[in-house]
Amino acid sequence: LGMLSGSLPNNLGVTDGKLKGLSATRNSVSSQANLYPDHPMSSYAALEPLPLVGDAQASMAKLVTTLQATAGVRIEEQRDDYIRAQATTKILGFVDDLEFWLNKDAGYIDVRSASRLGREDFGVNRKRIDALRAAYLK
Repeated sequence: LGMLSGSLPNNLGVTDGKLKGLSATRNSVSSQANLYPDHPMSSYAALEPLPLVGDAQASMAKLVTTLQATAGVRIEEQRDDYIRAQATTKILGFVDDLEFWLNKDAGYIDVRSASRLGREDFGVNRKRIDALRAAYLK
């Protein structure tokens, strides 16, 4: 067990208003894909950021509640403007890293989700973020 969990990337977080960049293969999604227009995976990875639901603090609190209620997801780091979580698949134990950054200037929450291992995630990261978005917006 744990052989498919991979290692935590050492460059997660926000640097100069950017989450970690796009993966070189089809195993990540990001609301910041537009920041990398020449990247070969920018179209595949693109998704919308999370809108604020109320003020910034209420939005981040609701996101925390949503993540805590999602099976297989565990919050690893939490600040006022940033959340890092990991999602572990039930059967094989693959781990994906999820990041959420409150982009106060833009008025939304940027999102990134990427597999630690593998070249293809078969849409798992997008499906997870879509499900989290639906639960968050309820």
